[in-house]
Amino acid sequence: MAEFKKITETASLYDHLEESGTTALLENINLEDQKVAVAVKKVIPSISKLVDEIEQRFYEGGRLFYIGAGTSGRLGILDASEIPPTFGMPHDRVIGLIAGGDSAIRKAVEFAEDNTEQAWIDLQQYKIDEKDTLVGIAASGTTPYVLGGIRDARKNGILTAGITNNPGSPLAQSAEIPIEIEVGPEFVTGSTRMKSGTSQKLVLNMITTALMIRIGRVIGNKMVNMQLSNNKLVDRGTRYLMEGLHLNYEEAQKVLHKYGSVRKALDALKK
Repeated sequence: MAEFKKITETASLYDHLEESGTTALLENINLEDQKVAVAVKKVIPSISKLVDEIEQRFYEGGRLFYIGAGTSGRLGILDASEIPPTFGMPHDRVIGLIAGGDSAIRKAVEFAEDNTEQAWIDLQQYKIDEKDTLVGIAASGTTPYVLGGIRDARKNGILTAGITNNPGSPLAQSAEIPIEIEVGPEFVTGSTRMKSGTSQKLVLNMITTALMIRIGRVIGNKMVNMQLSNNKLVDRGTRYLMEGLHLNYEEAQKVLHKYGSVRKALDALKK
């Protein structure tokens, strides 16, 4: 593979941080954060291509898998875990895996990310196949756990994408759909939990939100398939029905209780 510049390891644009006051530190972190959305905008064509490809596979029962290590792995798990409550999808349609297993979500597992074979072993537990999509997440673009998973997925005819903050990295070159977000050096040199992590979170939000809208999990701008798992969400669902069915609060609440979901109530009652 061609040489690439590891931007995520380049020196911060700021120095002598320990001599800065709190306000100056926060203002400069904020200045750097403002660059993230601009960088993400540049990769929208790649994100769009990926969403369209996943959509086709979802209609055939396919799933979306994320793999990553450290911050990247945790962000994938976070995004996957929010799909069932937000969009009412089964928990096994979007799945996040992290190097080192679930214990690594809270506490780093030493050297777990260095195993090039483990991701495929982890994915095999879910019987991943050609209807599925695998997205590898690695700020550096060099994480062995992610690269090995992408390599083996491609060997088995599975669509692959790579989210990285180093353009031209091994992940960008090995994934079929590279999403290369160049956010520049981190505020604290090499601390990819900052701008790189923020950019990854934005992209993951975009992928699954756009996908869920495309497959019909949103009506208008409302989360009509959300799980009514607490009083706040029941209240939100009631207000959705007030608007959608032109009911008062008490009437909408009764309808929601009867049908158990906003979607079912709308399907049954809206002409």
